[in-house]
Amino acid sequence: MAYGRLWPLRAPRPSAPMLGSTALALLALAVFAANLGEQRSPLPLLWLASPLSVVIPTAIAAGISRSARFSLPTRRFWRHLAICAALAGVGAALNAYDALGSDPVTQNMSGVTAAAFSAAVLVLLWGLWRLPLGTSGRGDRLRIGLDAGTVLLGAAVFMWHYQARPLLEADGYHTASLVAASSTLVLELVVVFAIAKVTLSRHVFVARSALRLFAFGMIAGAFSGFLQLLILDQPHLNLTQVSIPVVMICATAAAQAQWRTLTSPDTRRTAGRRPFSILPYAAVGAVDALLLALTATGDPDLQVTAVAAVALTVLVVWRQVTAFRENTVLLARLDHNATHDALTQLPNRALFNQRLATALADPDRDRHVSVALIDLDDFKIVNDTLGHGAGDALLVAVAQRLAAAVRPGDVVARLGGDEFVVLFDGITPAAAEHVAQRMIAALADPVVADNHELLVRASIGIADGRCGDEAGELLRMADIAMYAAKHDGGSGCVRYTAGLGGAVAGSAALGAQLRHAIQDGELFLEYQPIVDLHDGRLTGVEALVRWAHPTRGTLPPVEFIPVAERTGLIVPLGDWVLREACRQLAAWTAEHGPAAPASMNVNVSARQLGDPGFADRVTAVLADARIAPHRLTVEITETTAVALGEATHHLQALRRAGVRVALDDFGTDRSSLTLLQDLPVDEIKLDRSFVQRTGEGRRGAMPSAVIALAQAVGLDVVAEGVEFPEQAQRLAALGYRTAQGYHFARPMPATGIVRMLAPAPLTTTAA
Repeated sequence: MAYGRLWPLRAPRPSAPMLGSTALALLALAVFAANLGEQRSPLPLLWLASPLSVVIPTAIAAGISRSARFSLPTRRFWRHLAICAALAGVGAALNAYDALGSDPVTQNMSGVTAAAFSAAVLVLLWGLWRLPLGTSGRGDRLRIGLDAGTVLLGAAVFMWHYQARPLLEADGYHTASLVAASSTLVLELVVVFAIAKVTLSRHVFVARSALRLFAFGMIAGAFSGFLQLLILDQPHLNLTQVSIPVVMICATAAAQAQWRTLTSPDTRRTAGRRPFSILPYAAVGAVDALLLALTATGDPDLQVTAVAAVALTVLVVWRQVTAFRENTVLLARLDHNATHDALTQLPNRALFNQRLATALADPDRDRHVSVALIDLDDFKIVNDTLGHGAGDALLVAVAQRLAAAVRPGDVVARLGGDEFVVLFDGITPAAAEHVAQRMIAALADPVVADNHELLVRASIGIADGRCGDEAGELLRMADIAMYAAKHDGGSGCVRYTAGLGGAVAGSAALGAQLRHAIQDGELFLEYQPIVDLHDGRLTGVEALVRWAHPTRGTLPPVEFIPVAERTGLIVPLGDWVLREACRQLAAWTAEHGPAAPASMNVNVSARQLGDPGFADRVTAVLADARIAPHRLTVEITETTAVALGEATHHLQALRRAGVRVALDDFGTDRSSLTLLQDLPVDEIKLDRSFVQRTGEGRRGAMPSAVIALAQAVGLDVVAEGVEFPEQAQRLAALGYRTAQGYHFARPMPATGIVRMLAPAPLTTTAA
């Protein structure tokens, strides 16, 4: 009966197969010991346990290979193990036939027997070779190879000294037996190398304890040949009679370990960091100890062992140098990522501020320093109509053109979104404006982004200063000049002057209009669905504010939220959004009951969270709407979180009240991991820039890294910006449960959400 039928639903009891394998091994040892010195038992009894001992591990391995509960690589590996054990049993039976069928009894094995044992080792080697190693690159594979080579060389030295050379010098061994034993020995060395290689890698398909047991069994089997030299004068005995049952105990225990991973997963077996192993260092220490012992006795293998020790030293030095070089590259890469924008590879806001502060700190007060702030006109239209993939491609192209247009030594940085900035150090105002015009000319040619030909328009504001000026003030003046350029129609350059007030006046006017809009009911909400990736069910919504401007039509948040932030209107605006969102959630719940969205996500700013009464107002709104606090999720961006400072305790107060907290646009700022540690966060929302590149390089690996991190610290994850079915399928395969984006639905009025609350799940792509 197949092992998979004996234990179809759970790992087998450790006592059942292990007791059987142990009993056969003990029988073999007892009979072997009873016949030491002279033959006291019938010869067939001496050989009985050896072929029988392979039955149990063969059945277990075959059961694992047929179980759909294991991954394909795991089943394939154990299928090879079942074949390997079966071939070992054939070899044991043939070895018994060689001994019992000759007159007189002999310890020599035939070529057929040696071929059976060699085939078993080759099948095991092939199974190990086909296991994916989970390496991250050429350097990782080189380190694994060097470590495994160190183990191989150490084992080879011991096998040569204690087994191969004594066998070659022994009398009474036929040439065929010596060749067979040597061939098997070489194959066992290769298997030791393969097992060491897999053990040292970041494999995820075979239990690590199982591989250790395989390694122990193979090494024990190989070194059992040492003892064969002690019984050459007793032809009725052969170490195969006991070594195979002992090795099969290891195989049975390894299979038991693999079954246990179904009920007690080995959390250390991940595809992340490669585990540390003492195997290479143990090999070096063992060879050094052997070298000292041979030196003391003057053994003829002293020279061979000394050469091996030198070779081991070379391997270890090579491995350490490789690791040192890769660590140096990794540190440089981490430093670069901390100070550069992930999309454009330009310096980020932090590095730019550092460079600007350094330039303004120059003691030469007559030294000119200018700042040019660049904002792309109508960039949001590109994102909304063509998708964020085209928007990202456009940003990369703009960054490259800006970097090519400036002088050597000028600093081009991306502040965020579609906003860039250039630092001109030691340049006259006239020369700075000339370079700005050159940048506008560089952007004038159409840009091909994601197979779309786009015209790029940019508004540039220039502020001139001198060493000793305040960096923040210089940036503020450049910002005013940039808004003045936008007010003039965009695609131009404006220098800040003391009398410049067009852009500021426009913002003030818009701010006054926004105040009336909040009071007069010109604002309204749209809701973007958050769906379950596995069945398409609506699990929640995100509230997004819009402004029905009486003369300009519907305005998206990007048009008035910055004004609200600057004027302080963000606090009453945010309060209105919160009240309206909770009112709507209560209405849905009253009308649709359990079918209503389970949660409502509302965006809040740092200024809102910094308001002393914000947490109390939130709890009051929830109480008035009779909404359970856990159904409300407040979303903060990483930039907002960094700006909170001491106001973090307001966020903690919300959390204590039961409100959930989500970290939006996760991965776009410089302090993502620190924020997870410092802030009371329940959920992270993976930024759309990572979703759009789910298959490209390191950025493409971020979704899998983020889901692993979230699961490790117990956070929920929502993927943003899902625009294509392939992205949704990949995210679901990685373990993401919820997502939002145009693939599922665009933001819609409350009536659109009601239509989605029908029994049929959301499966279609919104237009």
